[in-house]
Amino acid sequence: MKKFSFKEIKFYSGHYDQIKYEFDKGGVLVAPAASALANIDTDKQYYSSLKNSKIAILDSGFFCILLRIFRFQKVKKLSGFLFLKTFLDNFKNQQKILFIDPSRKSNILNIKFLKSKKIINFKTYIAPNYNKKFIDLKLLNLINNYKPKYIVINIGGGSQEPLAIYINKNIKYNASIMCTGAALAFMTGEQAPINKFIDKVYLGWLTRIIWNPKLYLGRILKSFKIIKFFF
Repeated sequence: MKKFSFKEIKFYSGHYDQIKYEFDKGGVLVAPAASALANIDTDKQYYSSLKNSKIAILDSGFFCILLRIFRFQKVKKLSGFLFLKTFLDNFKNQQKILFIDPSRKSNILNIKFLKSKKIINFKTYIAPNYNKKFIDLKLLNLINNYKPKYIVINIGGGSQEPLAIYINKNIKYNASIMCTGAALAFMTGEQAPINKFIDKVYLGWLTRIIWNPKLYLGRILKSFKIIKFFF
């Protein structure tokens, strides 16, 4: 497994088992998309959250290609989708999990999906609209009482990372906190139907555009702004 820094963000390049081993020690894991990384010069709160996370995995195939071209670094892509899917496929209910969902609709779909996977040792929480102010005493109370080993944050990029850092700093024990955003929604069918093959061949971006061009085309085009950070 390789570790390297990009703009002070601690990236890990390796297989799932290697990164899961580190993740199990506690702390925050993030999976920043290229379109989100393109904002680190303007969104200081988001950028600070990435720098203060323990592990950043290589979610973006485009970012991996840029690293190869401009830094001559050969890295291994491991998307948030694939990390969460592998995690859930291998979960044996030995530990407690808390899922933080963005809406009631997502919550219902996620619970149904988790039960279909025979995952039963979990609780869910529907996040309010934080509006960049990440103070949630109700959530902290739930976590400190339930004490989940794993916390999976399913809300959007840019919000989930500051929330994860807030949780990590304010809970009374060491938890493993995963920021995988829409990954679970891809599995439930709420968002674009990504699968392991599409993810492996770097075509997640195309699937998203076909599924909802109005939502995703702008995000994909924004990803090209990340090139500026290589100069």
